[in-house]
Amino acid sequence: MPKRILQGKVTSDKNEQTVTVLVERRFTHPMMKKTVRSTKKYRAHDPLNQFKVGDTVRIVECAPISKTKRWEVLVDAQA
Repeated sequence: MPKRILQGKVTSDKNEQTVTVLVERRFTHPMMKKTVRSTKKYRAHDPLNQFKVGDTVRIVECAPISKTKRWEVLVDAQA
């Protein structure tokens, strides 16, 4: 199965080798037919501590690294 890739903005880089990424998804409400924005935070592995707050990054699923980390930052996505 292909691994999911999400794009979001770094909201915290205070932890060592970890960044918190805010991912926003948009969908149409089934009854109201209005576009709704839903956000979720993911903790991603950043081994080189190269991403800072405000960076837009792409994260990919991986095997569990710690209790909360199941995502890795894609390094080629740095813009």
